[in-house]
Amino acid sequence: MTEQVDAGPDAGVGADGVGAVLARARAARGLTIGDVALQLKFAPRQIEALEQERFEQLPPGTFSRGMVRAYARLLKLDAEPLVEQVAARVVAPDNAQAVVAARRPIPITDSAGRSNRVYAGLSLAVLGVIGIVLFEWQSERTDAARMNFVAAAQVPPQPVQVPLQPSQLPDSAPAAAPEAARAQAGQPLASLTPVVPPSTTAPAEAVPAQPAASGPPHAADGKRRIRMKFERESWVEIKDGGGKTLISQLNPAGSEQAVEGRPPFEVIVGNAQHVRLSYDDRPVDLAPHVKVEVARFTLE
Repeated sequence: MTEQVDAGPDAGVGADGVGAVLARARAARGLTIGDVALQLKFAPRQIEALEQERFEQLPPGTFSRGMVRAYARLLKLDAEPLVEQVAARVVAPDNAQAVVAARRPIPITDSAGRSNRVYAGLSLAVLGVIGIVLFEWQSERTDAARMNFVAAAQVPPQPVQVPLQPSQLPDSAPAAAPEAARAQAGQPLASLTPVVPPSTTAPAEAVPAQPAASGPPHAADGKRRIRMKFERESWVEIKDGGGKTLISQLNPAGSEQAVEGRPPFEVIVGNAQHVRLSYDDRPVDLAPHVKVEVARFTLE
């Protein structure tokens, strides 16, 4: 059962208009026009026009009646008498005229048709140019990705044979006489291996080998590397510790990017669930940093 609120001695619909009844009931409840507009999801100017009965500023027909019904229920008033009074004052739109107007063909002049054709031609030309540029750019990236860099082959050093002086030969030098005879006969000589006499000095103390420095690559000069693989199209922006932007661009699917700089890095990755990122060849999990498909984080 609807609760009736006494909005004043002259709260009857017959004594005052619909707007006056609603305004008096609103004031009795201590509400402002802004409060009513917020609760009913209407604009404050619409509530003000209704209370001042300026129905020509409101949409005609069903909208005005529904607005009065919702306003009355908010103020715990009997809505039907107010709705009937508004229905008598608001003229319902002529649906037949609206249908005829909707079916009426829209005249299109020859100049408008020519303008539309010109715009369509220009649009197609611009789209064609953009398509050619994108195709060339993608072809260049594909060719660059197919390039294989082969390191130069390393040739092992050849041993150098140094002829021994007669003073360096050991006591068994006469055994080399057959070799001299072979040389005189034109036969090839066997390679001579110099015999080094044992040294009388104490051997030098062995220096222990220093272990290779462990740590991420590029740590010697303070630079670090970030490598990214894009499974789908993604926007990336990376700034180094000095605030310099290392990369800020949209990357197509299937491409890769690598940047170097000095940390800390401020990283923003769009469509992050389809990006694989590694920091100095160590994979970085982007999932904890993703909010609405965008990852924002700092790499130290």
